[in-house]
Amino acid sequence: MFNCRKLHRMTINQIIFILIISGFTLQSSAQDAREIIKKMDDKLQGDSNKSEMKMTIVRPKYTRTIAFKNWSLGRDYFMTYVTAPSKDKGMVSMKYKKEMWSYTPSINRMIKLPPSMMSQGWMGSDYTNDDLVKQSSIVNDYTHTIIGEEVIDGRECYNIQMVPNSDANVVWGKILTWVDKKKYINLKSEYYDEEEFLVRTELGIDVKSFDGRELPSVIEIIPAEEPENRTIITIDFIEFDVDIKENFFSQQNMKRVR
Repeated sequence: MFNCRKLHRMTINQIIFILIISGFTLQSSAQDAREIIKKMDDKLQGDSNKSEMKMTIVRPKYTRTIAFKNWSLGRDYFMTYVTAPSKDKGMVSMKYKKEMWSYTPSINRMIKLPPSMMSQGWMGSDYTNDDLVKQSSIVNDYTHTIIGEEVIDGRECYNIQMVPNSDANVVWGKILTWVDKKKYINLKSEYYDEEEFLVRTELGIDVKSFDGRELPSVIEIIPAEEPENRTIITIDFIEFDVDIKENFFSQQNMKRVR
């Protein structure tokens, strides 16, 4: 805040100059934060990709592992196919533009998921339907601000706050994420509800090279209210910029894909 005496002695031109510089600095910082998130997101997604992963759901009384394959094209098309265990094999989830579909082969049932189900856990995990299909865009649906810096696992990181835009249809009220300054690797994220209570923490662990890109090979999700629970996603394989067409993502192919 300006000192009143100093402000009185300043010329109008000096005041205008300071206000312009202050506004430019804030605008530049916001743009830098958005660019960091975009580079992080582009590195993880590519123009298209296919991958194989395992998801281990850890609960006090049991542990369950699910294996699945993923295919994605841009931000509008995504499909996942469960390969194990046998009782879940063949289950498919698909994002087609703004729609999400689910297919259960055992009862030959195809359903369209309503927006209210996007925050629910996929396959009984702490991983939501929104996470699965990336329904919301962390680049376009949020306003980004660098709020600090921190060292995580020996890597210097930006701490970036993401607040949803007023017109965005998103699950979270706020996200804090920590991004490696040099490699644009997401090493930690905290997800908050609309009342800014922490819902879960997500950790990126054991960075490895996948198709020439350094990424965490393990993602651990810890719910805030049940810290004894865990969902651990292990990436076995990712190939980026693969040849895949829009017509791959169809309800017909959900029944055929393997």
